[in-house]
Amino acid sequence: MSRAAAKVRKWTMLIHRWMGVVFCALFFIWFTSGIVMMYARFPRVEAEQRLSRAERLDPSQIRIGPAEALSALRSSNAPSQVRLAVLDGRPVYRFAFGRRTVMVFADDGQRFGAASREMALRTAANWTGLPASQASFDGFITRDDQWTVYSSVRPYGPFWKYSWPNGEQVYVSRSTGEVVQDTTRRTRLGAYFGAIPHWLYFVWLRSNGPLWTQVVIWLSGVGTVVSILGLIAGIWLYSPAKLYRFSDGRSSIPYRGQKRWHVILGLVFGVFACTWVFSGLLSMGPFSWLSDPDRPNLDRLLRGDRIHIAAFQAKAPAAAIAEAASKLAVKELEFVSFGGKPYYLAWESPANSLLVPMTDGARNALDSRQIVDAAAQAVSPSSIAAWRVVNQYELYYVDREKRMPLPAIYIELNDRSRSAFYIDPRTGRVVESYGSRSRWNRWLYHGLHSMDLPALYAHRPAWDVVVLALLSGGVALCVTSLVIAWRRLRCTVSRKPISAAAALDADISEPIIDQGAPL
Repeated sequence: MSRAAAKVRKWTMLIHRWMGVVFCALFFIWFTSGIVMMYARFPRVEAEQRLSRAERLDPSQIRIGPAEALSALRSSNAPSQVRLAVLDGRPVYRFAFGRRTVMVFADDGQRFGAASREMALRTAANWTGLPASQASFDGFITRDDQWTVYSSVRPYGPFWKYSWPNGEQVYVSRSTGEVVQDTTRRTRLGAYFGAIPHWLYFVWLRSNGPLWTQVVIWLSGVGTVVSILGLIAGIWLYSPAKLYRFSDGRSSIPYRGQKRWHVILGLVFGVFACTWVFSGLLSMGPFSWLSDPDRPNLDRLLRGDRIHIAAFQAKAPAAAIAEAASKLAVKELEFVSFGGKPYYLAWESPANSLLVPMTDGARNALDSRQIVDAAAQAVSPSSIAAWRVVNQYELYYVDREKRMPLPAIYIELNDRSRSAFYIDPRTGRVVESYGSRSRWNRWLYHGLHSMDLPALYAHRPAWDVVVLALLSGGVALCVTSLVIAWRRLRCTVSRKPISAAAALDADISEPIIDQGAPL
């Protein structure tokens, strides 16, 4: 080996050793919390939970039309979203203007100001199904806490917070009167051992979005370098010809004890550790080359970015609810547009909805031909290269929990990015989309980080077995790192001299290539 190569090898070993001492605990936390996150997510109110606990709309209570309700706001702008739901036992229009939501009661036309403490208690009690008399008032939350720092909850603050003896805690938004967060002892425990350490979702850090982003990017970036250096070191150390001699025979690895196990586990699971940390880095979107700036926003082109209330005059919301009531219990009525035509979207649950057009009767979904024709018109001058009906999950359309809708309409364009879209015919929404660059991101991020392969998802627990095996190997690798790091630090702090033979067994030495001459 040349002097330059020997120097590079020495510094690679040295950098990996001391960076490993610093990062081994973080890697251990990431791997162990990853196991927890396979089965426990950060608590949040999902659409299914919100609709299942919502009250049914009574069309007889809707005495104010949407145009009259909107005029009460004295706004010249068209809303970006309109929903009709029940709030505190009364029908209410929710007009969204970007991130701002303004509400008007549909029974008397009065504008909703803010949820009082008493109203929040009634809402929280109805949500939980538990007596309001058993609730404890936990305060008016005006600053981030562990359960409101989540990006989908935070914009709705401040919150009224109530808890019950069974451990359930409910946050009610003062501005909208809705339950926006609900936690139990089980979901909080799962988050403490899963999402919070895994995402570094500590309140003091996550409250500062830019700082949190930079911390996660830099830690995962440096962690990727640590794992790459470990792979290089392990390959350099490994001798297929068993050139290392010990008193009891020859070996391919110049160590015993924890360092030997560390090399073996690194050679077996090191590639996974490297790709897993790197794919975690990609979750923060640090690289512009993995995005598609030229991909059209087909959802906006098909559905529009504004709701024009005048287009819904042909059929009153009460009539639409009554029309859909024969097939489902309508809990929310959404005003939508597709291809320039207005529709009501009546919801009972995320899996049970109806489209109600202005002239025809309610239907379960849009016709596939109607979707394709509308898309072709929307993307002009580009054109549709191919389309098909997707009846089962595939490589670019997959969901471990089977929540993504089926069937879906797949549309591929002939533009430069080969843009592809999956459209839900029940709602007309674009559920998933890809371009030439984001296809790479699908594999480098989702594929490497979550192992989201249709073959594994369709044959569970195959996915569980594979991912648990890989994560367990990563945990074992980290355990050996922790032991080696502790011994290394203890030796460094004590500054006691140690012989080469003792170092071999104590796992704190440089690689001892000449423990006996190579055979």
